[in-house]
Order: sequence, then structure tokens, then C-alpha cells
Amino acid sequence: MKQNDAGKPSGIRQIADALGISIGTVDRALHNRSGVSAKTRDKVLKMAGKLSYTPNVAARNLKLNRRLRLGVYLPAQIASYYDTLREGIRYAAESEATLHIDVDFHNYPSLGEGDLEVMKKTNWLQYDGVILAPGHPNQLTDISRAATKHNRAIVCVTTDAARMSRLAAVTADSFVSGAMAAELLGGWIADDGDVAVFTGDLEVQDHADKLRGFAATLALQAPQLRLAPAVECHDSFQLAYEAARKMLKSHRQLRGIYVNTSNSIPVLQALSESGRMKSIRTITTDLFPELLPYLQRGDVSASLYQRPRTQGKIAVEVLCAFLILGEVPKVNTHLTPHIILRSNLSLFMEALGT
Repeated sequence: MKQNDAGKPSGIRQIADALGISIGTVDRALHNRSGVSAKTRDKVLKMAGKLSYTPNVAARNLKLNRRLRLGVYLPAQIASYYDTLREGIRYAAESEATLHIDVDFHNYPSLGEGDLEVMKKTNWLQYDGVILAPGHPNQLTDISRAATKHNRAIVCVTTDAARMSRLAAVTADSFVSGAMAAELLGGWIADDGDVAVFTGDLEVQDHADKLRGFAATLALQAPQLRLAPAVECHDSFQLAYEAARKMLKSHRQLRGIYVNTSNSIPVLQALSESGRMKSIRTITTDLFPELLPYLQRGDVSASLYQRPRTQGKIAVEVLCAFLILGEVPKVNTHLTPHIILRSNLSLFMEALGT
């Protein structure tokens, strides 16, 4: 059998990656099942021959004789972001119909709040695999130990928890997101002044990494700008609104704002009320209906899209490939954030069905 670059036999995952299709589609094509066009089946068979693919009979028998149960644990807040991530998970699970996937969704209040309690209450060990947005890794020690003891696969999304026992993490590259925001603001703002970062809980790795990337790049590429103390809003609308009002009053030379969570609306509301919307460059995170008017008017200069639907889709594919085919993924899948500007906003709206 032909070996891939890592020295492992080529398998369904390699065929899927080479053709840019799902492992479920490859499986249906290889085993002559319905739901695949003749053109796609021909491409799959040709690629299988090129890679010298040999079916894993044991894995195939497992796939045909049992269902996979996946438990998904995500915050209820912020719905504009996490509902899109859930859509990606549902889409992937339904696309892999021949793999017999059952998905149970469980919510906890917000990132880092209530995840441990909900996981224990719902007996998360009943699942073959778990998709989780971890908040405070130090609070998930019991989950980490149990995952190791009972051999349960956990895939982190949105943010990583490097100290946890997890199979993989699928996230937007947080450090790069922060760096991109700083580079954009530094290029747009020529005058001396202050910039502010509104973030979530800095104990969450995603938020901390974005701030690190922003601070490092700002110091290197925009020395004319001073970074104000980061504002932790903990994804609370009221906290973000009050903090933004206070920041706008105390920093009269504020030139730029970076909101590194999807909780941007309260900051934008405070900015609008201050009458300084046009004089302060603002970069937000993600895309949702309430944010559209700000981007369309140019009140928000850019938004960095974390691709939550893609995160959910890849998380399911990683779990399926591991649980069914025994393929061990790379620990970190970092997605490149997309920059949404007024000039390309319509393309994102069309792609996202917004």
C-alpha cells in the first residue's frame, strides 16, 4: 500500500483531502452507495487507485454495525456565533449519513461558566466523542482525567485548552487574528493616539492569544499608537456597554477599537452615542445580522470572521475519522481568519445566507 508523507498508509481521509470532499462522500463512492454522482464516483476511484488505497475491512464492518454518538457542549451566549457553529456540526453529521451519527446538543450559560456542571449532569462519558468549547481549563481537570481514563475523544472548538487531555482543537488562529487587527489599525491610523481592546475573560486561551497577537504587532508595526489597558467584558452586554462609555470619556485621544469577541454591539452602541463613530476606527469579530448596518455604513472598518461553521464541520470530520477509521489528527487545526470589509461584505452575506 502506498504510504503518505507521514509514513502511514493512504486512507479515506487522504482521498477526501486530495479531492476536497467529505469522508462520507468518499465512503459512498468506494462502496457504490447512493447519493454520489457518477462524475464524483469516478474521481474518487481514480484517486483511490493513484494513492493505492486498500479498504480497512475492520473499520468498514464497525461502521456498518453501530452508530456513533457525539455530545456537543457549547455556550448559549453568544448565540450569533455559537448557533453558526452548531449549524456546521449538524451539516457535517447529516452529510456523513452512512456513518450513522447521532448528535446531542447541550448548552451552558457562557464560555467558562457552567460547562463542567452540564457535562457531569448529562453524563458526557456516554458519548463516543465530544465537541467542547472549553472556558477555564483549570476547572476541567476532572473532565480531562476522565477522558484519559475512559479513552474518550474530545475535540475543542473556538478556543483550545492545551492542558486538557483532548484529541484535537479546531479554532481560528487567535494570535493571528489579534495581529491582523493591529496591522489593519496601524495602517489606517497615522496620528498618535490610543487604541483599546475589548475582550472576554482573559483566562480563556482564545481571548488571551488575541490580545498577545494584537499587542505584539501594534508595538512592532504601529509605534504611534498606545495600547490602553484591555477591557474584560466577559461577554456581558451591559458590562461591555458601560466599559465602552467609560473608555470613551477617559481617553480623548482614542483612535481605534478592536472588539475581539462577537459581543461588539454594546461597544458600537456606546460609540454611536458618543458622537465619535466617524473619528474612531473600529474592528469587530465575526458577522451577524445586527452588525451588518455598521459594516454597510462604514462605521465598522473591518470584521475578522472566525469561520464558526467550518470549525463545526471539521470537528465532526476529525472525530469520525478517528472513531471509525482510527486516523489520529494533528493536535491543532488553525483556520485563517477572513477579513470582512464593506467592499466584500456582499460576498460574505451571500455565502452565509445572511
